[in-house]
This record gives sequence, C-alpha cells and structure tokens, in this order.
Amino acid sequence: MLRKNSLFPVVLSLTVLLCGGTPHANAENWPAWRGPSGNGISREINLPIKWTKTEHIACRLSLPARSGSTPIIWAERIFLSVADGKDIWLWSIDKGNGVPIWKKHLGSGDHRERKQNMSSPSPVTDGHSVWVMTGTGILKAFDFDGKELWTRDIQREYGRFGLNWGYASSPLLHEDSLYVQVLHGMRTDAPSYVMRIDKASGKTLWRVERLTKAIRESPDSYTTPALLRYGSATEIVITGGDVVTGHDPASGRELWRADGLNPYNDAAHRIVASPLVYGDMIYAPSRERPILALRAGGRGDVSRSHVAWSFNSGPDVPTPVTDGQMFYVIRDNGVMFCLDAKTGKTIYGPSRLPPATYSGSPVLADGKIYVTNEDGVTVVARAGPKFELLGQNDFDEYTLSSPAISDGQIFIRTESALYAIGRRTSGR
Repeated sequence: MLRKNSLFPVVLSLTVLLCGGTPHANAENWPAWRGPSGNGISREINLPIKWTKTEHIACRLSLPARSGSTPIIWAERIFLSVADGKDIWLWSIDKGNGVPIWKKHLGSGDHRERKQNMSSPSPVTDGHSVWVMTGTGILKAFDFDGKELWTRDIQREYGRFGLNWGYASSPLLHEDSLYVQVLHGMRTDAPSYVMRIDKASGKTLWRVERLTKAIRESPDSYTTPALLRYGSATEIVITGGDVVTGHDPASGRELWRADGLNPYNDAAHRIVASPLVYGDMIYAPSRERPILALRAGGRGDVSRSHVAWSFNSGPDVPTPVTDGQMFYVIRDNGVMFCLDAKTGKTIYGPSRLPPATYSGSPVLADGKIYVTNEDGVTVVARAGPKFELLGQNDFDEYTLSSPAISDGQIFIRTESALYAIGRRTSGR
C-alpha cells in the first residue's frame, strides 16, 4: 500500500509501505546515537542479513538532504534531525507507518562543511522528552507531543564554535542532565569546555574549561561523551585535544587524564571517532593512531599506570565496537581488525570489507556486525574470532549515518530516505 503525505509544508514526496504491528514490551529502544547502552550494541535477535531496495523493506520515508545524524527510536516514535534548504528541523515519525507526526523548526543557517551539515548531532530521548543539538549551537527540548519545553543558543551564550569542519557532537543524557562538550581551537582562541545542563529546565548546572596543550587543529573534537560506570563510580569520558579525560558528573571536576592520543604532536590531529566504554575498560580512538585502551579507576595522570594497550591501525571516523571480549575496528578504507578487548592482541586482520569509504560506525547485534559505507552498502559480518562476510546490501545512495536497531528492524538513513528493514518482532 502506498501513501502520499502533503500535510507538512517542508516535506518532499513521501513513499510509505505500511509496517503494521503493535507495541511490545520487549522491543528494545535506540535512544541515542550509540544505542541503548551507549556503545553500539543491541540485544535484538533474528535480524535480517540480506535485503534490497524493494525486498524486506517495511517502510521508506523520503528525506530532503544528507545527514550524519542517526535515527533515534523509542517505542512507536522515531526522531530525526533534518536539514532542508537553510533550515534545520526535528522530525517525529510514527514507527508503525513511517508518517511524520510533527516537525519542529530548530533554526536556520544550515550549511555544509565537507561531508557534514548542521544536522549532524543526533537527538537523544528518555521516552518522555527529546533533546536535540544543531551544528549552529541551538539546543532544544520537546515533549513527545511536539511542545517546546526550552531552548538554548550555546554560541550566543558562550561564544562561537571554532572547529575547522563545524560542530557535530551529540549530547550525552544521564539521569537528570545533558552533558555537552565544545572542544575547539582551530578557528578560535577561546578555551574548550564541557557543560552539564538540567534536562527539565535547560539551565546550566556547571561549565568547566578543559585545557590541553594541543595546537592548531588538534584541539578540535567531533566526538560524543561516553558514560563510564564501574563499581559504585560514574564518570563522564571525553576525548579531544590530544588527551582522554574522566570527569565527575556532579561537578565537572577532572578526575583523571591520559596523554598519548597524539604522540608526535601533529598539528592536524583532530578526533572524530568517539570514546567507547565497556565494563571497566575505556577505549579512546584518535586520528587512526593510536587507539588507547585504559583500565578504569585511575586518578590524576594515568598515562602510564592505566593504559592496558594501544593499537596503531585504528579508524579516523567510524567508532569501534566491542562486546568486552573482542574489539572490532573498521577503518575508513574498509579494512577490518578484531582484537582481544583486554590485551589488544590481534585475533584477525587486516581483513577486507567491500572497498569504499566508511564513515558510519559499526553496530553489534544478533552475533553480527552491521556497518554502512558511503556508497550505501550495508555490510554484515559475523561476530567472533573468524572473519566472515554474511551479506552486502546495496541501496546505491550516499550514506553517512550509522544503523539503528529496534523491535527486530534495522533503520538506515541515506541522503534521500530513511529505511526500516525487516519484520517487527512485535507485529506481523
């Protein structure tokens, strides 16, 4: 069944194949860029391996422009940051039929910085409200009915962003607060900072400067903060400016720091791939070399005391993924490695995925690794100690976004559409 939607003034043509199905208590949400646990792992099972643009597609929603922003999913809602002309919007979409429920204007001033535009940061939700940041510094909160709860203009309040290729970090949601980083230096002399914002009121609870010795472009970080929990401790992990740091969520105070992300003091060593946490291990990519793996629990300078291993064939853009035993690296050129997550020992690799540029980050689910390259090919590889390709699924559409998984379906965003792939666990 096809449906055309013309209710919204900014929508282009919309093609929908009805999904059907009803909500299910066990359907897993995808509430932030890196999923329910913040590390690119989904517990969903029985996921599809092979599909085409016409086979195993439950829904297709036309989109006006590319974006690196990932679909965010909670129950029957999908949230998308969308650039359309000079404007940036937040769309709320019915997951059951692929039709937009509402669209809220976030601001104007969209423009492209190489691959990305100002819709790159992904939204985040707790199931009641949704928060979204733009590359222009607008931060807004909405309830699920589309009512605006509050708005902030971070650049107007604290100064212009000075990253060489535009702001792209997503907010981290933890308990009652959003954690937002602005790590920059190429186009500004202003200091970098991290801030905690009350999710209900939008008020700043703390804002701390994050000083480094990084030079020229190296202070710039396009990463998203990670949440570290070990024992009774909780910390916010930040990478950029040649270092990885851990911060007290209550005060923002820096608890520990590890140098070594830019051992040769390269002036162009900006960081794109985000920090990754699993259990009591912290993984900090840099610009290909090195990746540092650190043990949690340190205080002060942990550059020597808590670095477990390093690896010099890392990615530039895609954030790695791990299940705590194996650590999977997909480099931008499609070369894949599997390492022992505790020791860094190479289990396999270099192994070759289909040649292309990989900017989306891999997702680990159902014993498989899903990653989409810029040519629109989603590669499916078997998780485990042996390299094995299971599927190559070509949409032939430029793609920057990472896959999202919810309720038995895989959601892939290309430059022209959002696809829901597979049959819902909770429905027919």
